[in-house]
Amino acid sequence: MAVVRRNRALRAKVEQGLKEANAAFTVAAALMGPEVLEEALSCPRRSVSLEVSTRNIMSENVPVFTFHTDSGDDALLPYGFAQTSGELDAALEKMQAVFADMLELAQVEKSMQLLAQDIEKTRRRVNALEYVMIPETEKNIRYITMKLDENERGNTTRLMKVKDMVLQDAHHYQS
Repeated sequence: MAVVRRNRALRAKVEQGLKEANAAFTVAAALMGPEVLEEALSCPRRSVSLEVSTRNIMSENVPVFTFHTDSGDDALLPYGFAQTSGELDAALEKMQAVFADMLELAQVEKSMQLLAQDIEKTRRRVNALEYVMIPETEKNIRYITMKLDENERGNTTRLMKVKDMVLQDAHHYQS
């Protein structure tokens, strides 16, 4: 449930950040024109690498995303300042701010999906035990108990007949 709550909070934060970044990009595109905007963003100066590892939660391996940029300079923008507006700078800053939250949201959602699948599989197993295996085993126990009781009664009856036969033979020899 903590994963679900974290997912809900991250989703709201990411959606708000993307809405703000999209609004800023729309304003920048309106001021600069789509051709100038495309030209300004066509040659990135930084690259991002993404590492995927796993960690174990409730015996389920869930992904962990870690990203690294090749430059530590956050102010390094991929365009010159002469032809672009300040709105584009603000839009890129907002997009960069929401990027880490987007990766964390992807990690949390994948974790939630894997955990939900594992919970569903466990629920099926529990249902199979509760509604199939346990009643079938109880039925077998009743059947075996009845058979053992029947055999015990049969043995008791046989012993009584043997005793009667022995007593008759003993009575017959005495007479």
